[in-house]
Amino acid sequence: MNNIKELDAVALTCDLSEHGLKRGDVGTAVLVHGEGEGFEVEFVGYDGHTVALVTLDHAQVRPLRAGDIPHARELQPA
Repeated sequence: MNNIKELDAVALTCDLSEHGLKRGDVGTAVLVHGEGEGFEVEFVGYDGHTVALVTLDHAQVRPLRAGDIPHARELQPA
């Protein structure tokens, strides 16, 4: 269903305003549910603190691609 594996970096495909996250934010898939139907994804600030650990549907994340570029933004409180 999806080629995302545990410990892969992924990008959000939608905003998660309840967690202060925006489309394009990068996290790490720390657990894959089933054959990729869903994921536990951890989002971490550059200082190493966990911003959010959320369960996401396969449609809410995508693997990073060669054409992607990192972007920094200030986290707004949820």
